[in-house]
Amino acid sequence: MSNSPDTGLDLEDLELQLLPAWAKQSPDTNRFAKYEGGADSGPRGRDRGEGRPRMPGRPPRSDARAGDQRRPRDGRDRPQRRDEQGRSGPPRRDEQREPELPLPEISLNFAPEEKGLESLARQIKLTGRAYPVFDIAHLILKKPDRYHVTFGVVKRTDGQPAQPLWVCNLDDTLWLSELEAITHVLRKHFDTFYKVERTPTDPPKGTYTFVAQCSLSGAILGPPNYHDYQNKLRKLHAERFSRMPFEMYKSKVKIVKDEATVKKWVEEQSWKTEFTCLNMAETKRLGSREEVEQHFREVHFANIIKAIDAYSLSGAAAQQLPSPLLRQLLRRAWDEQQRFPLKVVTALSQQLASHGLQFFKVNKSITHVAVARPHFLDLEATPVSEGVKRIVDYINAHSGCTRRQLIETLTPSVPRVVAPTTPGPPEAGVVTQPLAEPVAPVPVPQTAASPPTSDLQEPTQEQTAVIADLHWLIHQGHVIEFANGRIETAKKPIPKPPRPAPKPAASQIAAAAVADKTPGAASVEPEVVSTATGAEIAEQAAALQNAGESVEAATTAEVAAPIPPSAVEDHSGSTQVSGA
Repeated sequence: MSNSPDTGLDLEDLELQLLPAWAKQSPDTNRFAKYEGGADSGPRGRDRGEGRPRMPGRPPRSDARAGDQRRPRDGRDRPQRRDEQGRSGPPRRDEQREPELPLPEISLNFAPEEKGLESLARQIKLTGRAYPVFDIAHLILKKPDRYHVTFGVVKRTDGQPAQPLWVCNLDDTLWLSELEAITHVLRKHFDTFYKVERTPTDPPKGTYTFVAQCSLSGAILGPPNYHDYQNKLRKLHAERFSRMPFEMYKSKVKIVKDEATVKKWVEEQSWKTEFTCLNMAETKRLGSREEVEQHFREVHFANIIKAIDAYSLSGAAAQQLPSPLLRQLLRRAWDEQQRFPLKVVTALSQQLASHGLQFFKVNKSITHVAVARPHFLDLEATPVSEGVKRIVDYINAHSGCTRRQLIETLTPSVPRVVAPTTPGPPEAGVVTQPLAEPVAPVPVPQTAASPPTSDLQEPTQEQTAVIADLHWLIHQGHVIEFANGRIETAKKPIPKPPRPAPKPAASQIAAAAVADKTPGAASVEPEVVSTATGAEIAEQAAALQNAGESVEAATTAEVAAPIPPSAVEDHSGSTQVSGA
């Protein structure tokens, strides 16, 4: 591929994106350099454990396996699983897994960011190169800051949404239910609407030796016989573990007899918590979280949380959504687009077309975007300059050449000649003595002051003219320069085959069949549409007029002449047809 500095785009160099990851690594890199074999490294397997010291009193491995069936450590018999053939065995792991929740019915669309697309279109216009659209789509999907995602609600046949979608205006987060959105606001933005105040109160009466504690969150629920235990249990399940069945969550609650834990619960119950409403005209106090949630629904819900049909987020914000189902849905949609980015290509084509870029297919398979579509240049029919003709002839003879090869062949660069420095005459009074032996010359390495190479030289006047002609050919579509630097000319279009003659209608076929069966009927030939000049049309009209006059004279003569009786007797059929 070309190493020219003008091949890259503002997103990244497209040529490097076309290579696989293993091709970008240096072949000299040793991937196992950091792994060093230990002193005890040797063959794995049964021989490796023979040198280990055995615990005193423990029988050899062979003796341990020679006994009866092993018992579980806890002394209980494990449940046996029986398959379809009646064989028993331990329970499988996949049988203990919880069923995965189905993904919500929400449509996702990916589209490039407008700012990055403007710089991309500007760079394509400047370079004039043709880039594969699907490769650009893969390049956009590589980083989340290059695209935005639109979440849309899918409507059923009755017009109702299959899955409602809610947005929180405080942080632009999306939610699948109204309850999830309210829980998120009261957990993340609680201090914006309410203030917590604690006042001392009487501790619970009685003696408590154990309390119930959630093993998942560590929250202390209190003794199971306490009057508020069931409310706290269901509240904690609804707020933090609503996706888990309630009976399964109850099995996660454990009984703790630790004195410190019991004392901590008693101290928590010795305080009364109240919630003061903020940003309100009148001060209002609420006694529980249930009252806080009810107040939020009545006062703040309509302004903070709204139901939507579609909402767009940046790629980075979409990946950070708190809803796990939406993140899983986003990941699956991104994987599908990474395999075949049809939605991204559709949006990308529309946006690039709005910037004046054109699309065409190479070999009827790969769609490219460029400043112009291929347009064949007929040198015999189109007058062009000699420079343009030389460029087209060279590309036709060397299809797939690069820009540098074209310029160096048509207008080769002249290397700069630097005059050698000659030593000055020796100063007066100084006598140079000849050396006894000749000294070999010492090679002097090239430094920064050495003459520049051809890559750093400015183009000559002839090269500038070739570059200008090539620029005109590319922007007119006569020459195509691809992303990898290859240059080709637009091919001559293949002439389309002539259209077949239209088939006669059924009415015309029936009329022709009747004419064939009818005796004396003249055959009707189909009209042939052709082009003719004005003189030919006039001659045809005069001939038709003369033929009409002769037919009219003959008809008059037949009417005036008497009809012989033999004609009526012998040719009655024909006479009737002509008379009719």
